[in-house]
Amino acid sequence: MSSIHGSARPRPVWFFPEYEPVGIDLGSRAAVAVYDRNQDTGPDADDALLDRLGGTAGSRLVDLACGTGSLVVQAARRGAEAHGVDVSAEMLAFAEARARRHGVAPRWHRAGFLDYAHRAGPADVVTTKSALHQLPGFWKQQALRDTAALLRPGGTFYLYDVVFSFAPDAADTHLQRWIDTAERPEGEGFTHAEYHCRRR
Repeated sequence: MSSIHGSARPRPVWFFPEYEPVGIDLGSRAAVAVYDRNQDTGPDADDALLDRLGGTAGSRLVDLACGTGSLVVQAARRGAEAHGVDVSAEMLAFAEARARRHGVAPRWHRAGFLDYAHRAGPADVVTTKSALHQLPGFWKQQALRDTAALLRPGGTFYLYDVVFSFAPDAADTHLQRWIDTAERPEGEGFTHAEYHCRRR
């Protein structure tokens, strides 16, 4: 039985379309499995981050755009009340299966940055990794305002993402250089082809 909740607030039709795929289509099990492998995350890396953030027993953690749920599952294994939020049903199904393998039951929510309805108490820690860049500037601001509202006073927000510091007219050169250094061979991370995909 699935424990994935529809935790999205009603949203006006003019809201940014968070549920449309960006770049690689992650709507299939096979694509999500490749994505998970390419992320190269695991319990040791997750524990190191949770140690820094205070993701301990009795704390409440919300991971926005949680993807395949590695951090959420590890937080739950440590005794935290862990919530994973993502727009992709396939990502959440993968994450839920990971949790079952580890004998934990985090709370999974199908929602986005802009419409997640948090129905638990304030979070001690809110995280998001490699996802906020998918929102345009105005919507990033909205997402960050909503994220701040999830946190208890003095809580911790962790943001890891792509930030560019070059002038717009230098984008072609800098982006190509970044892709050339970031791409990995097949099976070791995101490949040349994956970085050069088009939005569908």
